[in-house]
Amino acid sequence: MKKEEMFRKILKSVNHFFAFFLLVAFVITCCTMLFVSTLRDTLQPTLTVENISAAAKVTFWNVALLSLIITVIDAVRRKATVEHPMKRIVEAAEKIVRGDFSVRVKPQSKFVTDDSFNQVIECFNTMAEELSGVETLRTDFIANVSHEMKTPLAVIQNYGMLLQDPELSGEKRIEYAKGVTDGARRMAEMMTNILKLNRLENQQIYPKAETFDLGEQLCECLLRFENVWEQAKIEIDTDIAESISVNGDQELLELVWNNLFSNAFKFTEAGGTVSVSLEADENYAVVKVKDTGCGMSADVGAHIFEKFYQGDTSHSVRGNGLGLALVKRVVDILRGEISVESTVGVGTTFTVKIRRV
Repeated sequence: MKKEEMFRKILKSVNHFFAFFLLVAFVITCCTMLFVSTLRDTLQPTLTVENISAAAKVTFWNVALLSLIITVIDAVRRKATVEHPMKRIVEAAEKIVRGDFSVRVKPQSKFVTDDSFNQVIECFNTMAEELSGVETLRTDFIANVSHEMKTPLAVIQNYGMLLQDPELSGEKRIEYAKGVTDGARRMAEMMTNILKLNRLENQQIYPKAETFDLGEQLCECLLRFENVWEQAKIEIDTDIAESISVNGDQELLELVWNNLFSNAFKFTEAGGTVSVSLEADENYAVVKVKDTGCGMSADVGAHIFEKFYQGDTSHSVRGNGLGLALVKRVVDILRGEISVESTVGVGTTFTVKIRRV
């Protein structure tokens, strides 16, 4: 393999030499003919065969020497300005292929080459940085999914073993069966949310734009939690303006409201209040979902839209950290805005702005 590569390099150098030889020979021949023609017309010298033969030999060796010098200079130039940066880029690309996304290529000096390779190197480094981020997200995603699945699987396994007791009472059997069902439901919900989030992130779900009454949709979604707020004795306060229409995807927006309402009721203690308001201007419809729950710190609030993040571990058994990530992705797809304000021990307010047109 090395012999073949060496042979190719020699053949390439010979080709370059002959290319320059022919070029230099052509240029010198043209210049010589012009010089001799001008000299003959002005001085009218006597040209003999011996003189022409000697001049031809000197010219030939001059052409050969000049071609060799130019070939060497061109080879050094190509080595420094083309082959060296290309070799560095190829080596870095091979490292990325092997899974090393931390590799970066140092830009070339402007005194050695122009900015063309530096533009390629800059794009390469940007690609490597993006791939590194994707790999980190993938690793974290797999780790988080594995971690989240351990809890319901352990619950199902433990209750399954308890259900095997032949002397188990009917009341306990129902309780343990409910534990198995709840664990399976939680896993099913997590898988559903993962699939939805994956489809949203890969743009496999596209908004189906249609005009509808946002106030009616909010009321319908809120009424689905009627049993929840009645059992928890939570008060509902609504201030929903009428006849506010938006142009968007109803199904995706239902996902937003259902997740926000679910969180509001989950973190609000008995006797608390959940408030829902809707107002609008010419460009946006503004929905606010406020609760009087435990609230959260600024550090927690900065991460709540991240996948699998759960700021309140005491409620983690009732969630999987994907709901708000889905909400954020949906709002982004619909070109809206979402923000959160929260105070520990006071409550939390989510504000969602949806474009009306």
